Amino acid sequence: MKKLILAYSGGLDTSYCAKYLSKEKGYEVHAVSVNTGGFSSEEIVTIKEKALALGATSYTSIDAVQNFYDNVVKYLIFGNVLRNNTYPLSVSAERIVQAVEIVNHAKKVGAKYIAHGSTGAGNDQVRFDMIFQTLAPEIEIITPIRDNRLAREEEIEYLKANGVDYSWEKAKYSINKGLWGTSVGGSETLTSNLPLPDSAYPSQLQQKEPSEVKLTFKKGELTAINDEKNTPVKNIEKLEAMASKYAIGRDIHVGDTIIGIKGRVGFEAAAPLIIIKAHHLLEKHTLSKWQQYQKEQLGNFYGMLLHEGNYLDEVMRNTEAFLSDTQKYVSGVVFVGLYPFQFRLNGIFSEHDLMNASFGSYGEMNKGWTADEAKGFIKIASNAGKIANHVNQHHD
Repeated sequence: MKKLILAYSGGLDTSYCAKYLSKEKGYEVHAVSVNTGGFSSEEIVTIKEKALALGATSYTSIDAVQNFYDNVVKYLIFGNVLRNNTYPLSVSAERIVQAVEIVNHAKKVGAKYIAHGSTGAGNDQVRFDMIFQTLAPEIEIITPIRDNRLAREEEIEYLKANGVDYSWEKAKYSINKGLWGTSVGGSETLTSNLPLPDSAYPSQLQQKEPSEVKLTFKKGELTAINDEKNTPVKNIEKLEAMASKYAIGRDIHVGDTIIGIKGRVGFEAAAPLIIIKAHHLLEKHTLSKWQQYQKEQLGNFYGMLLHEGNYLDEVMRNTEAFLSDTQKYVSGVVFVGLYPFQFRLNGIFSEHDLMNASFGSYGEMNKGWTADEAKGFIKIASNAGKIANHVNQHHD
C-alpha cells in the first residue's frame, strides 16, 4: 500500500481525509498530530481512538512544545513581535513547527505522501505546503478538501454514509489553543464592525482583586515568576494560568492573509502579551536607542516572514542570530500589575539599567558636562536644519 502521513487534528476536515484516503484511495494512512501546547493527555487519547476508528493504520502524537519555544517563541519574545502591533502570531507560529515535525516524521518512516485538511481559502495551506516542498520536494502533497472544493455538509454526508456519525455540529466559536495564545473565530469576526462577546473567549473573569507579579528575565528569557525559577515554557504556562483569571489578553486582530485578502480573528493571549510588553520595557532600560531601532525593524520583518510561511529562508537564521545577540544585557525584574481585563507595567530593576548612569538624569542637573558644553553641542546639532532652512526658505 501507499504509505501516507496525515496531519491529523481530530476535527471534521482531517477526519474526512482519514476515511476518504484509506477507503477510497487505498492509502496506508498514518495519522500524526503535533502538540504545540493545545492538547491535554486526555484529548490525545480521544484523538487516537478516532483516528484508528476512521481507518488509520497508526496514530502518533509528537510533543513539540519545547521545540516550539526553542525555535520560534523565544525569538518572538526577543523581537517583541506583534503583527500589526496587535497579534502575537499565536496560530501561524504553531503551524510552522507542526509542518516541520510532520515532514520530518514522514521522512523518518519512509512515507511518499503527506496529506493535510486545509482548504484553498486560508493561510495554513501555504505554510504547510511551503515547508513540505522545501524540506521534502520528493514527497507528494495530498489535499482532498482543497482539491475537491468540499463544503462542510458534503464531508459530513460522506462520513455518515460510511458509518461515522460523530457529532459534527459546528460550534458557534472555533477555538485553537496553543502555548503562545488561543485564537477565537465566529460569525462576528467575518464582519468589520461586530465585537466578540465575552462568552466567546475560553477564559472568563474569575479574579477581581488586583495583584502584582514579579517577572525575572535572564538574557531575554523568562526564568522566574515571583522569584520561583522554572523553565521558560513552564513559566509561560504558569503566567497564563494566573493572568487568564483576570480575562487579560483579549483582542481582535485585523490583518492581510498570505493570499491577499483581509482577515479578522479574535484571540486570547494573556501570557504572550504580558511577556512581550514586560520584555520590551526591560529592553528600553537596558539597550541603546539604535539597538532598539534596529530590533523594531528586524522583529517586524521576522514576524512577517514567519506569518507568510518563509520560516526556512536562511535570512530567518540571520535575524535570530541578531536578536539573540541583543539580549546579552536584557536581564532583570519587571513588576506587572494584574487587574480585570488589563495589566500595567509598574517598573523594572536591572543591574544593566542605563538610567542608573551617574552622568545625569533626564531633565535634571547633570554631572558629566558643563552648560557651555551643552550649548555648543546643541549649536552643532542644529547645523543641518539651519543650512536647509537658509537654502530653501525662499522656495515653495
